[in-house]
Amino acid sequence: MNIEAESAIADYESLNSHGNATVGVPAPMPLISTVNGLKGILEAVLFVAGEPLTLERLVTVLEGSSRAEVRDAMSALQTDYAADGRGLQVVEVAGGYQIATRVDCAPWIKRLEKVKAGAKLSRSAMETLAIVAYKQPLVRAEIEQIRGVDTAGVLRTLLDRRLIRIVGRKDIPGRPIMYGTSKQFLQAFGLNDLSDLPALRDIKDLGEPDQLILPEAEAGIHSQSMDAMAGQEVHS
Repeated sequence: MNIEAESAIADYESLNSHGNATVGVPAPMPLISTVNGLKGILEAVLFVAGEPLTLERLVTVLEGSSRAEVRDAMSALQTDYAADGRGLQVVEVAGGYQIATRVDCAPWIKRLEKVKAGAKLSRSAMETLAIVAYKQPLVRAEIEQIRGVDTAGVLRTLLDRRLIRIVGRKDIPGRPIMYGTSKQFLQAFGLNDLSDLPALRDIKDLGEPDQLILPEAEAGIHSQSMDAMAGQEVHS
């Protein structure tokens, strides 16, 4: 018998021992009636989420609060975080909201010796990622036609980092896999959506790109379905 079952039985016996015939149903979530109450809950939810949360998801979590109430409370929370002297901010990224450090704190954050260095993306990976970002959706053969080299290994790396994703199959003979960027890509580059990508004419004179440092991928990202589909493309 698991712990939850034992706890339920214990609660039942305890209630009956005091003359109650049945176990009471769990109390409903308390109603949140003030903007300040909503702000505190939103702050806590964003803090523990570790990823951007859309307004729709927040409304679902904050059961009993309307979309307008959640939006107003989020705006108030953003205003609070925008005050001078704060090291954090509430940003809109990847279609949602997230708590992030302020840009002007970056020099001190980099000094933190205990921060684990992230893995770097090579120049070839950055080139392939840029092609996917600006030309998506497209298949491996189209990427290789632009780059002029085999991209099987690079595509697998980008899939493993969750910077690109499989978006379907092209309706041509062989039905090759089509690739596009992911929500993780938007988050890594601080973009709200793909329309925030800089125009190519604005970056053509920037010169040679440095290697991009990204956070280590989370455990468990090598799903069997992704490996199977990617394997079909790599060996096709």
